[in-house]
Amino acid sequence: MTILDDLRWRGLLHDCTHPDELASHLASSPVTLYSGFDPTADSLHVGNLVPLLALRRFQEAGHRPIALAGGATGMIGDPGGRTTERQLLTKEQLQANIEGVKSQLVRLLDFDPSLSNPAVLLDNATWTAPISFLDFLRDTGKHFTVNMMVAKESVRARMEDRESGISFTEFSYMLLQAHDFWYLNREHGCTLQIGGSDQWGNITAGIDLCRKKAGAQVFGISLPLITNSDGSKFGKSIGGAPSLDPNQTSPYRFYQFFVQTDDRDVIPRLKIFTFLSHEEIESLSAAHAEHPEAREAHKALAAALTNLVHGETAKDDAIRATGVLFGGSIDGISESALAELTSEVPNHVLPTSELGSGIALIDLLVRAGLSQSKGQARKDIQGGGTYINNKRRNDVQTRVTREEFFFHRFLLLRKGKRNYAAITLE
Repeated sequence: MTILDDLRWRGLLHDCTHPDELASHLASSPVTLYSGFDPTADSLHVGNLVPLLALRRFQEAGHRPIALAGGATGMIGDPGGRTTERQLLTKEQLQANIEGVKSQLVRLLDFDPSLSNPAVLLDNATWTAPISFLDFLRDTGKHFTVNMMVAKESVRARMEDRESGISFTEFSYMLLQAHDFWYLNREHGCTLQIGGSDQWGNITAGIDLCRKKAGAQVFGISLPLITNSDGSKFGKSIGGAPSLDPNQTSPYRFYQFFVQTDDRDVIPRLKIFTFLSHEEIESLSAAHAEHPEAREAHKALAAALTNLVHGETAKDDAIRATGVLFGGSIDGISESALAELTSEVPNHVLPTSELGSGIALIDLLVRAGLSQSKGQARKDIQGGGTYINNKRRNDVQTRVTREEFFFHRFLLLRKGKRNYAAITLE
């Protein structure tokens, strides 16, 4: 199966210029391709994964990927997908953002220089900033008609909105992206650009410029913009797309985001976001259809992506933390994962001075709100439905000591199967 066949099977091939010729081009020899991202934040988010993972798929197929940071285009702002003008960032902000995402790109692409096709990170400001405005108009602008630019969907949609409209600044974004493709073709032999379907107008503009200025045949692929089955935009259901930065979205919450995927979306997400084989995904699809309550597909999706973005240790911690809330052992969990887990349940602070040499479990159950009174707490303990750190306690005389707090800070109480509360020592 070719790389294009694989993209089609995974639902990742939204549009493609000259598909037959591109297929022959990809089969003839390794090609250089690129995808750009404007560093509007100091971290990538899950929405950025679609084109970046597509670059990785091409790299694993033997092709050479370029991740292009928009140090120049980021100063302008892409009008696509927006109803209002973007807030302009300073050069210093953009450079800081580029530095912030470098470590994330290393996890997604292989930059090892010993490879025959190592990934490359470039910044379009390095070749755009030195060009004068007059030179840019003469050498690039002359190849585009306003009629053609206005016809592009990203521009037309903004022009039809009389209240917001589109500034000349954003109107010129297309020319800058087209110039990038021409430059990368000339200097790096790049013959393929990939991007989201909202970038199609910019991609084809670059193809036209390469043909007009250099007589070069280059190609473009657009990837679908991911939406949920309910029609909402992917990544927006929790108030914002989860970040790939563990300090902004912890590995535990990252794992939870994907493990809670809607049943209708989980198999398409496996195809789009993982490198599992067709056979593995088909097997998970069959298991999901037969026993959706087991959530095997959800777990496979969350594990694969957490491992890819945050590494195996963080992935294992996230799985272990998730298991704890289903009665699993706390032993072996990291302090950071346990801290994150306790933030997911009602958390009560206990001053160390009040703990002393020990505190009655009955008092802790009332304090944590798991039992309404000491009498009820006594009954809960005698009934065998009370747990400390997921270990059953049925002795009403039980006293909790400092030794039972993990990392000398955290204690997890449970009543019944799913009623949790955390005690944090202060």
